Amino acid sequence: MSARYDCAETQQREDGLVAATSAVQEGQLVVLPTDTVYGIGADAFSPVAVAALLEAKGRGRNVPPPVLVGSVRAAAALTQTLGAFGQDLIDEFWPGPLTLVFRASPTLMWDLGDTLGTVAVRMPLHPVALDLLRRTGPMAVSSANRHGKPSATTAEDAEAQLGDAVSVYLDGGPCSDNVPSTILDLTGTVPRLLRAGVIGIDALRKVVPVIDLPVPAEPDPQDLSPADRRAAEAIASGSAGAGAASTGAASTGSASTEAASTATTSPGVKPAAPHPLAGGGPEPDQGAQPGPGD
Repeated sequence: MSARYDCAETQQREDGLVAATSAVQEGQLVVLPTDTVYGIGADAFSPVAVAALLEAKGRGRNVPPPVLVGSVRAAAALTQTLGAFGQDLIDEFWPGPLTLVFRASPTLMWDLGDTLGTVAVRMPLHPVALDLLRRTGPMAVSSANRHGKPSATTAEDAEAQLGDAVSVYLDGGPCSDNVPSTILDLTGTVPRLLRAGVIGIDALRKVVPVIDLPVPAEPDPQDLSPADRRAAEAIASGSAGAGAASTGAASTGSASTEAASTATTSPGVKPAAPHPLAGGGPEPDQGAQPGPGD
């Protein structure tokens, strides 16, 4: 049987925090408000509790939950190193909606799922969440919704989706928005944006000037505006025409081939460079985890 506590009332908030702390220590699941969306949380160091969290969401080990912390010291203890940019990003954006992916400390005895040796860490800017995290220690927390369903922005939304799988619901009122945290991968030499979120790329670049951005997927033609669709058709038509012309030119013999070769190798003639937005970057790190909002 689940219990829900209205954290807007002082006594209920304290009772709820005590009940939630006890539940986490006993390996049970709790729902807590954050500065993005509601999260479902468990003791990060209890494999059984983490497995129950994934089961409650209907999610597999291939999408492990991030870890929320109540202090920078707790975050540092979870990581192998903060790297060249971790401390600066923490100083600028924590507590807040920025999830940072680090190499996990090899000494940790936990099982969050298939993390590939990484851990996604965040310190939320919410008084109830911070109070709970400082009582429980690091918690594995994911968005409080069934996999594939909308993120919960109220305790009622979370309870409707998760029901009695959760022991304690801490009701902190409605979230101001349902935009998830930004996720930045710091496991490589150059930080990589894994997910756009509340904190924009321009704000991040004030701290980290160079950030590897994901390659945008090709848009579905059905989603294009009429103008963009006509432009795409024009490009396709031009490419087809160029292919036909190339075939015709090839049949004229070696003389034209030699002329073309001379033209492309003449001094001052350079091949066109690809546009910087044309693609060619690496795929997102398969070991990185999503933060609340996924």
